[in-house]
Amino acid sequence: MDISQLPVQQGFRLRGEAVTRLETFVDAAFAFAVTLLVVSFDAMPDSFVELYDALRRFPAFVAGFAIVALFWTAHHRFSRRFGLEDGAVMVLSLALVAATLFYVYPLRMVMSAAMRFFTGGWAPSEFVVRNLLEFRLIFVIYGVGFAVLAGIIAWLNAHALRRADALHLDAAEREIAKAEISSHLIYVGCAALSIALALWLSFDRGWMQALPGTAYALLAIFMPWHAVRSERRIALLLRLREGAA
Repeated sequence: MDISQLPVQQGFRLRGEAVTRLETFVDAAFAFAVTLLVVSFDAMPDSFVELYDALRRFPAFVAGFAIVALFWTAHHRFSRRFGLEDGAVMVLSLALVAATLFYVYPLRMVMSAAMRFFTGGWAPSEFVVRNLLEFRLIFVIYGVGFAVLAGIIAWLNAHALRRADALHLDAAEREIAKAEISSHLIYVGCAALSIALALWLSFDRGWMQALPGTAYALLAIFMPWHAVRSERRIALLLRLREGAA
């Protein structure tokens, strides 16, 4: 493989230009997951009232779609960057598909509840929480799904990093892979915090019930911090690469 002739994207030389059958299958599974999120009804709306009711569900769909797209994009980046399709990648990619299809309904439920809260009841919620135990369990199920998806992406990149010599990764590409791993471990950490809050807090005060969901808001702090910190190191290594060329 002539590394110097490979296309470059964001400092990473792309080793997986060809779309494989495994990646096609993963793409199809993510597309199916999106169809489970889409605004649904038994028949096409035949009145403005029915159309308006369907549109009220659109914010929850957009929020859920953004999270599914987050993990699909991460797998797509992995495939383009490394072009790996060995046994470990196949098992992890299939696990990603299974986890996504398991996760899509808790995602839809949580997002519909969140949009109901943020819109003051305008957007409808698709499930009713009858007691505190159900409230805890839905956040636990959602958190486990989120953590598993992020953990699989981190594992895929860690596997590629272990094969850095065989893939001829330079220092900048190794740093980019490490940044990808650590960013998804931040996702895992926020999900674990949400699960812990859902399981351990007494919720004797009303405001405490928002804490499991609010744990994910920490991503708005940690992810920009992580991005700035990683980009500085990567930019330095890319300059060294250009100087050595």
